[in-house]
Amino acid sequence: MKILRTLTLVFCSFQLFAQDDLMKELEKSQKPETEYVHSTFKGTRLVNGQTVETKGKGALEFIFSHRFGRLNSGLYNFYGLDVAHVRIGLEYGLSDRLGIGIGRNSFDKTVDSYLRYKLLRQTTGTSTMPITITAYGNAALRTSPPTKDASYPITTSDRMAYTGQLLIARKFSPKFSAQLMPTIVHKNIVSDKTVERNDQFALGMGTRMKITKSIAFTSEYYYRFNVSDKNPYYNAIGFGVDIETGGHVFQLVMTNAGNSFTERGFITETIDNFFKGGIHLGFNVTRTFQLKKQK
Repeated sequence: MKILRTLTLVFCSFQLFAQDDLMKELEKSQKPETEYVHSTFKGTRLVNGQTVETKGKGALEFIFSHRFGRLNSGLYNFYGLDVAHVRIGLEYGLSDRLGIGIGRNSFDKTVDSYLRYKLLRQTTGTSTMPITITAYGNAALRTSPPTKDASYPITTSDRMAYTGQLLIARKFSPKFSAQLMPTIVHKNIVSDKTVERNDQFALGMGTRMKITKSIAFTSEYYYRFNVSDKNPYYNAIGFGVDIETGGHVFQLVMTNAGNSFTERGFITETIDNFFKGGIHLGFNVTRTFQLKKQK
């Protein structure tokens, strides 16, 4: 009987240990794995500015941006439709997190190039990260002839401007995303330091609200700091409608930043007042080509 009782106790102990191990395995299997949040925004452009999105490795994006003239320019200019400013650009994904781009603007014959790198990705599950952060750097060169009344020779270096941004975004739900864009724009030279600063600081804010499977509303606003009282420019405002049509994204936009497509231009040199009819209609069209097969 003693042997039987001992064997029974040993068997019960093994059964309890087995149950504990089984419960631990079940808890472990039920614990969610780390998942990356995708499509915080549908493309790399919000309205005028950038988003946290990067292209996949081996993906080439063709970008065509177009802005008409001001709505308040009157019937003679057909309310701005007779006027056009465009940018043609390409962006290539060196990796899933690193992209390089180049483009040419009709305004001031500006050539620009940039890099973007996704520093952090929003995740859920076992390891959570509440936001996505992408670093963005741009260099722009104006190639249009300098003004004839310039009092000194204008060099290539004088015509350069640089932009640095941290794009910080969160996808709050499948329908709503928001982004902050702390920005610094540096101009190697300005014509009048009482009007402009060589270094201009700004904070951008943007949102995306998904309406249907293929349509979303976007908005964007840049507030400029350290602005001189004599500064004639306005803060950039923009609204858009994103329409996804299979292989490309078509964005209808209206904004007071209707001339330049570089950060130097639309953040620090917007000449039109949105609330007094200085509104430009336009669009962005992006098309992605996969040049390398994804593994």
